[in-house]
Amino acid sequence: MTVRIAFVCVQNAGRSQMSTAFAEREREERGLEDDVAILTGGTHPADAVHEEVIEVMGEVGFDLSDREPREIDTAELNACDYVATMGCSTLELDADGPDVRDWALDDPDGQDRDAVRAIRDEIEGRVSDLFDEIEREA
Repeated sequence: MTVRIAFVCVQNAGRSQMSTAFAEREREERGLEDDVAILTGGTHPADAVHEEVIEVMGEVGFDLSDREPREIDTAELNACDYVATMGCSTLELDADGPDVRDWALDDPDGQDRDAVRAIRDEIEGRVSDLFDEIEREA
């Protein structure tokens, strides 16, 4: 059985993109490529990933420069097992659908690099914790 995880925010240009990159790495490092599907999207996607996000993720070995924010809909999210929102979601999900977590993270858009690094590091820890939980339940 595949576990489906979605990382969602309004613009899909910062926090959810960082979360997705860390989740992809966790999935690969834990050998879960066949067991975990990762989705990301936003309710009102931006035109591009935020420049400061591309920069600070590059510092830790991720190239997000070719990623494009995309729209995600309620049907996609209701098909997930876990949905992590970033503190800015306007989503209306069915109560009996996914396990929704609101991570309540600051928006990196327009922040100085140190603030964006702190958000990045917080996301990395939360993604790792989520994968620990998924592995325990599997």
